[in-house]
Amino acid sequence: MTKENRTVFTNTRDHLTLRKPAKEDGSEVWALISQCPPLDQNSMYMNLVQCDHFADTCILAERGGRVLGWISAHIKPDAPDTIFVWQVAVHADARGLGLGKRMLKSLLGRQICADIRKMETTITRSNSASWGLFQSFARDMGGELSDAPHFERDAHLDGQHATEHLVTIALPRRRLRAAA
Repeated sequence: MTKENRTVFTNTRDHLTLRKPAKEDGSEVWALISQCPPLDQNSMYMNLVQCDHFADTCILAERGGRVLGWISAHIKPDAPDTIFVWQVAVHADARGLGLGKRMLKSLLGRQICADIRKMETTITRSNSASWGLFQSFARDMGGELSDAPHFERDAHLDGQHATEHLVTIALPRRRLRAAA
């Protein structure tokens, strides 16, 4: 792990390291997600690929070598000004620290996100923690949040999963510079 992959945040409440993941982190990310319902558990292999191939747009939070937070994201191939956040996971021991928002802001501060103007994610109506995170993030950034059904229960998910709403946050340019 090179020093450029690390950004360290220290305050009176905690000491967290926010960094790019490495392939060695894949199994720990998979274990964290399993402890964060209602997140969908993907295969360990999928998390390994995210940590390896998408490290520039994913972020891992740890304290004392223990993984406490994770964001998987990618820049959309057909919209290079848009980052899609797939999952945000925060371990129960780190909730209430604003870690999810800190990880999102840190991610946007990376050079690879210099041209990002929109953030997207999908959220089911019942996931109040995710709604709260993204609404609070949009307010803090001065962004506009909108949503609409995207992956629908019957049309796309064979009735096996609740409808996922596409949440879009238009990010003002001046706030993006401040996040960096």
